[in-house]
Amino acid sequence: MAKKLNHILKGINCRIIGKNDLEINRLVFDSRKAAKDDLFVAVKGTHVDGHTFLSDVVEKGVAAIICEDYPDQLAEQATFIVVEDSAEALGLAAANYYDEPSKSLHLVGVTGTNGKTSIVTLLYKLFNKMDQKSGLLSTIRNMVGEETVQATHTTPDAITIQSLLRKMVDSGCSHAFMEVSSHAIDQKRIKGLDFNVVVFTNITHDHLDYHQTFDAYLKAKKQLFDDLSSDATALVNADDKHSKVIVQNTSATIKSYGLRSIADYKAKIIESHFDGMLVNIENTELWTQVIGEFNASNLLAVYAVTNLLGYPKEEILRVLSTLGTVEGRFEYLRSENNITAIIDYAHTPDALQNVLITINQIMNTGCQLITVVGAGGDRDKMKRPVMGKIAAELSSRVIFTSDNPRSEEPQQIIDEMIAGVDADNLKSTIAIVDRREAIRTACMMAHEGDVILIAGKGHETYQEIKGERNFFNDKQIVKELFMINNINPQ
Repeated sequence: MAKKLNHILKGINCRIIGKNDLEINRLVFDSRKAAKDDLFVAVKGTHVDGHTFLSDVVEKGVAAIICEDYPDQLAEQATFIVVEDSAEALGLAAANYYDEPSKSLHLVGVTGTNGKTSIVTLLYKLFNKMDQKSGLLSTIRNMVGEETVQATHTTPDAITIQSLLRKMVDSGCSHAFMEVSSHAIDQKRIKGLDFNVVVFTNITHDHLDYHQTFDAYLKAKKQLFDDLSSDATALVNADDKHSKVIVQNTSATIKSYGLRSIADYKAKIIESHFDGMLVNIENTELWTQVIGEFNASNLLAVYAVTNLLGYPKEEILRVLSTLGTVEGRFEYLRSENNITAIIDYAHTPDALQNVLITINQIMNTGCQLITVVGAGGDRDKMKRPVMGKIAAELSSRVIFTSDNPRSEEPQQIIDEMIAGVDADNLKSTIAIVDRREAIRTACMMAHEGDVILIAGKGHETYQEIKGERNFFNDKQIVKELFMINNINPQ
């Protein structure tokens, strides 16, 4: 859909060299996709600088280029829009190109190390069950109403975000729920979005391969709240000690939720079982299929967001009680001889610890907890020994294995995890590089009443090794192995 250049540049502080009344065919930031009459945005990325390809896109016939560094030698071959920050300009330009769709939606963003996927997915399910057609942008999938759009990143690029939101508006969605990653905030992918509510779940050790320091990681999360308007609401987890820092400079209305701290929205767990738990939310008891303190916190955040958007307590709790677990988040299979396998995405020290503590609290005395866990390659290496230590301390047996090794050697990753295990716990750990074989071994070790935790990949249906993604699904493998042993999973 063609748009006028001056419409696309609305609100962007820039210097225009050339014509500004051009018809723009598309907005692109990948030079390989650039074509005649497009507007190309040269972004200085982590690995690639779009300015390197200015001559290439000019040859392809782009109408205009947004850039930070003005190339004199190409002056008359296209219109140049010089800005201070191309990444920010891309976000704003994308919003303008798609006619600011977030302003026509109730847009809720969720950020934090853990809980993002669970909260946005539960919100999406909840609102659709309340006959409010909604959209979802998540790690697992993107949804426009009931239509699935494949997800490739926790938060897509700015153009994809705006195009999906426009599709939601055009299809009649009233609400949209999206995960907001620290990478997306830092890379300005969410510029141009008008949030109604933003949730902060927690912040723990993760993504230091990208941010380098915890302070930089915290600062990225905080930036989202610093940029909120006074019309928005910032909902923070009072149980996380960083929540006050996160909102100390926000203009938004601040609300809080918590299980252990003084907060605007309160909840507590009354009973826990592998098939669900009884929770008290705002002085009303609710049975839910989700499990664990971390999920009780997520559930409370869902309740709080929905209430802040104007829905009454009774209706929210009624629909909440009907929602099932989120794919790859504490999903469990139980065999006929009472072996429980739990599939969980836990891939950070904090998430792994939370899941293991929850299992230990629920499982019967005298039974084994067998954990199968690895760590991703080409990612934050500092968390590997920490995760190894946690797994060994909170499990009866641990099988260290591959996750997504990517370009790294799987055995090296495993060795770095084992390096964190105390000498006394080493005897209860083994290393099996092949993840399928590791899961098979855990199933063979288990007896009646035992629990197997398979952590790290959750909903993922692939394993990434040396640049290739091969089909791999933890849940499917457990089902197959249970059936091989004449055990029928629920």
